Amino acid sequence: MSLVAGFLGSMTGLGGGIVIVPFLTLAFGVDIHYAMGASLVSVLATSSGSAAAHAKSGFANFRIGLFLEIAATAGALAGTLITAMISPGLVAGIFGLVLLHSAYMSSMRPPAGDENAVPNRISSFLRLNGEYHSDRGAQRYTARSISFGFAVMAIAGVLSGLLGIGSGALKVVGMDRIMKIPFKVSTATSNFMIGITAAAGAGVYLHKGYIDPGLSMPVMLGVLAGSLVGARFLTKVKTSGARLIFAIAIGLIGFEMIYKGMAGKF
Repeated sequence: MSLVAGFLGSMTGLGGGIVIVPFLTLAFGVDIHYAMGASLVSVLATSSGSAAAHAKSGFANFRIGLFLEIAATAGALAGTLITAMISPGLVAGIFGLVLLHSAYMSSMRPPAGDENAVPNRISSFLRLNGEYHSDRGAQRYTARSISFGFAVMAIAGVLSGLLGIGSGALKVVGMDRIMKIPFKVSTATSNFMIGITAAAGAGVYLHKGYIDPGLSMPVMLGVLAGSLVGARFLTKVKTSGARLIFAIAIGLIGFEMIYKGMAGKF
């Protein structure tokens, strides 16, 4: 299951942690806090394994990722600090509804011309643009709606800290649909970003004693192997196919988050 989680996490930018948490809690009866700790460690493994492969393929935009991680990391730290004040079940339910809407949006093709937008002042000043190679040759792109996208990354960080996940789904949707960054670039950049966000949350979980090496190590090894395979597969699959896999994955996760939130399993 860790291999499968790593493969899906690298392919979709979700990080794999969202699969690990329910698997450990439901199949093995692991305490939710220790499952979240192992999840954050596995997200670090996914990010490390896939980011290196995506860097070689040219899809990951590290400049955009580092800029957006300012908001995501701050949100993750805030999320871990307020876990005792807000019901994680309520947050999980809201997050599930967001994911269902995101799944619907991701399944629809973007309007023509979105990937070749004219740079705005903020993106030009920060050089939030790039280029990737496809079957049609070199494709240039630039980020848009910078302020809105920055706010979405902060929310994704808070959810990561509250639920012990990488929040890759929200990051991919934020970059793809709001900032108009090509889907494969969004996925690859999200894989790089979730590692930094997870590291912020993992430090707090480690301090609280919720990271068990005996549990986290085998999960991390499986996820790392799966993420390397997934990163190679992403470069070969068509964008429409990657979108469909992403939409199905976050749709199922959305239903699961709502169910677990209502059942009080967070």
